[in-house]
Amino acid sequence: MTEQTNLGGSFTLAHSSLIVNRMGYGAMQLAGPEVWGPPRDLNGAIRVLREAVEAGVNHIDTSDYYGPHVTNQVIKQALHPYPDALVIVTKVGARRGADKSWIPALSRQELIDAVHDNLRNLGLDRLAVVNLRVGEVMRPSEGSIEEPLTVLAELQHQGLVRHLGLSNVTSRQLAEAQKISQIVCVQNLYNVAHRDDDAFIDGLASQNIAYVPFFPLGGFTPLQSTALATAAASLGATPMQVALAWLLQRAANILLIPGTSSVEHLRENLEAATLQLPPETLAELDSIAGPKK
Repeated sequence: MTEQTNLGGSFTLAHSSLIVNRMGYGAMQLAGPEVWGPPRDLNGAIRVLREAVEAGVNHIDTSDYYGPHVTNQVIKQALHPYPDALVIVTKVGARRGADKSWIPALSRQELIDAVHDNLRNLGLDRLAVVNLRVGEVMRPSEGSIEEPLTVLAELQHQGLVRHLGLSNVTSRQLAEAQKISQIVCVQNLYNVAHRDDDAFIDGLASQNIAYVPFFPLGGFTPLQSTALATAAASLGATPMQVALAWLLQRAANILLIPGTSSVEHLRENLEAATLQLPPETLAELDSIAGPKK
């Protein structure tokens, strides 16, 4: 078991009493290949979840459309009854086709069904945080999100959801959402090389809203990967640890949810929370970002 005393510090989600350690865990990779079907090694998946929580992780990101249903069922099998401090964040707004495709699912009934699926498969009476997932596969698309978010706000008023967040959104969509409900977190694509949301992150920080980057360890060009490898070698770390450490030092409202199905890889990810990048390394990594779109 890994003993971990520093997981990047803690963060209190806006408008809530939920306190999470900044280094969390993303459960998507617990499902089978292409996020479909059961894990290759169920016992291994259970070990990863239990070790994460034992090491101090108290923020797990998931969704019932991972698998579908599989990831939440594994979380329940591994961790239920859940520790009091554990915050499970799920998302709705998509479903899986029989061909393993990812299909938008934003109608009223689809959203209601998704919330109830998450409740049932996680074994919960109330979901701590539900993110509304909109936009394209890897980036936001402009347009109103009032209709689907209103459905989730109704479920919140019914007591099925405690707090709401957003995924794959623009700052304009956040502003629209805040007229409907308080928002505690935003999940968008962001990493050391893909930094379209720099200004958005700073704006969220001023409101104490958490920013949770997805795809934190991917999409690097060979040149960017070389820069990460060079920085890692100088620090006795792995390139992925450097990429995670950069995110933790980028802004205090950034929460990380790297995923893995390997205990060894989990330990490496958690160790990134103890890695302090010196100013010269930060400056070098800041310079590798691709052009903003």
